[in-house]
Amino acid sequence: MNTFTIKRSPIFLSGKGAVSAIFFGCLLWLAPPVLALPDDSYRLNPGDKLEITVWEEEKLKQEVVVLPDGTISFPLVRQHVRAAGKTTEELVGTLRSLLGQFIADAEINVRLIAAEGNRIYVMGEVAHPGAFVMTSPTNIMQALSMAGGLTEFAKKNDILVLRREADGHSRSLPFEYGTVEDGKNIESNILLQSGDTLVVP
Repeated sequence: MNTFTIKRSPIFLSGKGAVSAIFFGCLLWLAPPVLALPDDSYRLNPGDKLEITVWEEEKLKQEVVVLPDGTISFPLVRQHVRAAGKTTEELVGTLRSLLGQFIADAEINVRLIAAEGNRIYVMGEVAHPGAFVMTSPTNIMQALSMAGGLTEFAKKNDILVLRREADGHSRSLPFEYGTVEDGKNIESNILLQSGDTLVVP
């Protein structure tokens, strides 16, 4: 196990700056680490990389990528298997059912290697705009931190989250960074979903 040590230098703040710094720090530290792989409740997305093993069937060990249509292929199974939207445990159940005619009581393990499909996009007035992989539940403030924070020109109370719903319709969700930074309207700091785009004007 790797051990990481973080050294902190003392920072002295007063007044509103101190409150904002403490509050913003709490938003980041209380949330799950963004470098960890998702937990068991994570639902697979196109682009995710999986390792699939079957006990005592070494030839069936596979590394697969969830295809753009949300499916994977697997030996012995003649059809593409739906993976997107399922947890790894749910996918195990599906594979076990499909392999049942070939291997009785198959012991199957599905391990998420990389959550490459779980991407969000941050654009506009941030230090490092681009695409980012969410490897754990990530809220708006965390995503902005991943992008290096806002620039001095950002209109921090006019941020939008662009989201495409399952029915194909798009909607925009307003987010006021400055308000949340001041400890108000915290509930607007929502968790992002795969495919969300943060626009910082």
